[in-house]
Amino acid sequence: MNFNNFYWFSLFLAMNSLILVLLAINVSLIRIRNKISYGDGGNKELLKAIRVHANGIEQVPVFSLLLLALTLNSASSSVLSAFVVVFTFARCSHAVGMLFGIHRARQVGAGITYLLQCVAVVVLLLKVLW
Repeated sequence: MNFNNFYWFSLFLAMNSLILVLLAINVSLIRIRNKISYGDGGNKELLKAIRVHANGIEQVPVFSLLLLALTLNSASSSVLSAFVVVFTFARCSHAVGMLFGIHRARQVGAGITYLLQCVAVVVLLLKVLW
């Protein structure tokens, strides 16, 4: 096993955790500004912020596990780096698209996220089965 590949996994965790923390802070700031402690209080801005954060929480852990499994199964550094960079770009694109109403950015982010998850599953299965 090439432990240098943990560089990419570690970078992935750091970057995507930062994105999730920033999205969570955004939710908190909107809650404070609008004095809404629970739920969304019918506030569309808060609902959108909650949904953006939740979407990241839905997608990042699954991809993290795929990336860890690929790392542990000695995927090449170039494969890992491509997954990390492109997935992180996709999550940023999705978040920006949702928060600022840029529909195309949201679509691109979601599409790349789903595509990369499928590709990572196939690559992992190939590594495990062959």
